[in-house]
Amino acid sequence: MIEVKNLVKRYGDHVAVDDLSFAVEKGQILGFLGPNGAGKSTTMNIITGYISATDGTVTINGLDIFEEPEEVKRMIGYLPEFPPLYPEMTVTEYLNFVADLKKVEKKKKAKMVKEIMESTKVTEMQNRLIKHLSKGYKQRVGLAQAIMGYPEVIILDEPTVGLDPKQIIEMRDLIRELSKNHTVILSSHIMQEVSAVCDTILIIDKGRRVLQDTPENLSVHFSSGSLKLVVRGDSNTVIRELKKIDKLTRLEETESHEEGTVSLTLYFNENDDIREDVFYSMSAIKTPILEMQAVRMSLEDIFIKVTQDEGLSDKNKNGDNTGKEEVLTDAGNL
Repeated sequence: MIEVKNLVKRYGDHVAVDDLSFAVEKGQILGFLGPNGAGKSTTMNIITGYISATDGTVTINGLDIFEEPEEVKRMIGYLPEFPPLYPEMTVTEYLNFVADLKKVEKKKKAKMVKEIMESTKVTEMQNRLIKHLSKGYKQRVGLAQAIMGYPEVIILDEPTVGLDPKQIIEMRDLIRELSKNHTVILSSHIMQEVSAVCDTILIIDKGRRVLQDTPENLSVHFSSGSLKLVVRGDSNTVIRELKKIDKLTRLEETESHEEGTVSLTLYFNENDDIREDVFYSMSAIKTPILEMQAVRMSLEDIFIKVTQDEGLSDKNKNGDNTGKEEVLTDAGNL
């Protein structure tokens, strides 16, 4: 559906996007993450045809944005961080104006505007001036303009910024609904938001792709270096035995929810695997293990980890897949 290949954008000596490649399948929601200055906005501006690239290609449904810009732009709806709203217009006036800009057929316009107001839940505000809307409703109207004309691709830049928790949940539901009929690229700094709605996550840093994978695969590939353990037995005996494990760096006893059981969090070097050691340790004192599972890293932790590893993308790019780079290669299928 969307294919970005070897994309480069230079501003003089500064490289904003550096040989970036990724793809998004039809109907997917891609979470697009990166630190400030990583090249996210530049990439989205290139995909939407707002700016040109120095090198590389962007194709949507097989059409090149640089060779057939008008045709490709008709396939894209874009909600920037600050929606392009006209405060002196009512919601209905504005959406009819957007429909005209997008050259929606006259006989289809009224029906489409009505449908889009209903799907973005702004119908009750249709006669209100935009300047009198809450932040949440303004974002919904911005989303409505993005999907006007029913483009195949929707690009959302920080759609929940400034919203309260209830509005964030409502916007999240709207984004999920979008994926039924559109391919979505979502850029957000709210990791919980990205984890909740995205099928695939792409992280870039310094203009380069660091990794791309599903949230589920990322949680499997990245260890937090800790285990949750629940056993049936005496606390002092269990802790004394576990402390014999060389790879264990520390342990914490947590609240147990069942009488006669011991709940612990075990910490170790993230490159180690202590599950067998724990099993044999508990077997030695005939203590049954009721639960043992890895504590997965949150998306926020993964993001911080991979964007703080200096030179990571360069090493992957040059074929050095040792250590941490090997983990990222597995996770991202690079």
